[in-house]
Amino acid sequence: MFEEKQKRSFKEWFHTYEGQKLYVSALFLLVPLVLLLTFTFVPAFNMIAYSFQERDQFGVDPQFVGFDNYKTIFTNPDYFITFKNSLYYLVGSVIQQIVALLLASILCSAIRAKGFFKGVLFFPYLMNGVAVSIIFLRFFTKGNPPLTQEGTLNGVLQMFGIDPVRWMDAANPVLVNCCLVFVSIWRYIGFDIIMYIGAIHSISPDLYEACDLDGANPFQRFRYIVFPSIKPIISLQLILAVKGAISVFEIPYIITGGNYGTSTFVIKTIETAFKKKQVGLASAMAVVLLIIIIIVTLVQKFMFRDESEVEARESAKKKRLKMSGKGAA
Repeated sequence: MFEEKQKRSFKEWFHTYEGQKLYVSALFLLVPLVLLLTFTFVPAFNMIAYSFQERDQFGVDPQFVGFDNYKTIFTNPDYFITFKNSLYYLVGSVIQQIVALLLASILCSAIRAKGFFKGVLFFPYLMNGVAVSIIFLRFFTKGNPPLTQEGTLNGVLQMFGIDPVRWMDAANPVLVNCCLVFVSIWRYIGFDIIMYIGAIHSISPDLYEACDLDGANPFQRFRYIVFPSIKPIISLQLILAVKGAISVFEIPYIITGGNYGTSTFVIKTIETAFKKKQVGLASAMAVVLLIIIIIVTLVQKFMFRDESEVEARESAKKKRLKMSGKGAA
């Protein structure tokens, strides 16, 4: 009788508003959760398992090799050395954030045609990455490989009497990487500008009024009002910038194909998986990249901790100490 009463009460609760709300919410969550498990978590776990195996792209006769794939990555200079090219993009991402913050501060001031400049700066971010890469391939060079120096940029330079420059020269990988970093900044800086503009507009006008009453100059206004207020957004943008610098792929792969000393770790991973047919080693490279991104994210989160969050943790810690002291007494 008691079980029947329990079942009956659950059935009655299920037909209530709370029960129907829970039921509908579970149904709506079911599809994205199934898709997330099927196309994200299951492949990720398989990738980790593959990283300890020697296998081809079809998985025929896989052999367990332990940490041999990871040893190859860290001992063979052909693999891990490609991370050095990420330093170019890392420096470029820092420059990108500084310029984006400067332009966002200017666009938030009282200037004419602000909407026009915002649209112009944000437009490259809306373009397809393949289209951007092809545009700049013709901008720096002419024709298919082997590339010549008769690109649009050199055409403009020759109009001013300047000798053409071999922008894509295998003998000068520093210049080639700097050109690719310039393309990356040109494409992605619009997104950073829009994010910073939104963050600056969210600051209370009362803070600006108090700052003006105290006679602060623009630099002091930025240092003591703007920067502390948008610090979480800066932290987020830096995390995304470092992640993008480490995992850059699209622009160097399309413009140079990873040649001329521009190969990145992601390009090397794809070549290992699909050209050399070493899926196990490529999976290990992907796991290493994932670990590096997680470590960088945690370090940046620790460095850009919010002061209020730190104070809340300290106060909670003191409360726990007081409670433990009372319990001991």
